[in-house]
Order: sequence, then C-alpha cells, then structure tokens
Amino acid sequence: MTTQQVADKFYELSQLGAFDKIQTELYSRGAKSIEPAHAPFPNAEGIDAIIQKGKQFNETIAEMHGGYTSAPIVAGNFFSCTMGMDVTFKGQSRTKFDEVAVYEVKDGKIILEQFFF
Repeated sequence: MTTQQVADKFYELSQLGAFDKIQTELYSRGAKSIEPAHAPFPNAEGIDAIIQKGKQFNETIAEMHGGYTSAPIVAGNFFSCTMGMDVTFKGQSRTKFDEVAVYEVKDGKIILEQFFF
C-alpha cells in the first residue's frame, strides 16, 4: 500500500473506533511509538509493546464520552492527523484533550507513530 492508502485505511478504521484493528493490520512488527516527555506512558518499540501500552491506557479510563480523528494529511512517507478525547479517567474528573499524531510509512506499513500534546 502507498502512504495515501495506509492513511485512508487508518482514517476509515479510526472512524469506527477500531484502533486495535489499525495496529494489527497497518503496523509493522518493529514499529515504534514515541510520546512527549511529559506523557504518563513510556515510548514503546515493537507491535506487541505498542498494543500493551494501548491496553494499559484503556485500563485508566472510567468512561469514554467521545472522541475524534481528523482526516489525514499526507506528505511523502508521512501522514498526520489531529485526535482528541472527551474522557473520565479513573479517580479523576472529566477532561478533554487534543493531540497531533504523525505516522511514518515504509513498505506499506506504519513504522513510527509520534504524538504531540
């Protein structure tokens, strides 16, 4: 798949909330996930570690009130989108947050995700 095709499939699946399917279908086995220094979760390397990080994040959620992913913008081997959540984390008050996500594609698979918030 081209970067545009990966980005389009990512967007299609994100609109369904199928982030687990995004990871299993679109990510390379050796993909890397990079978080900002202030993020509560560490960086991860390898699809198994990325999936585990997602599970740990989901375990912190008491209630999901809504979320969005914008249509991707593609440039070369990269695409980016904005994402946001309206969520109540366990033991905390309801909060909304937004981030910019950048993805790198090589050989038809996502090899890097990096988040900015």
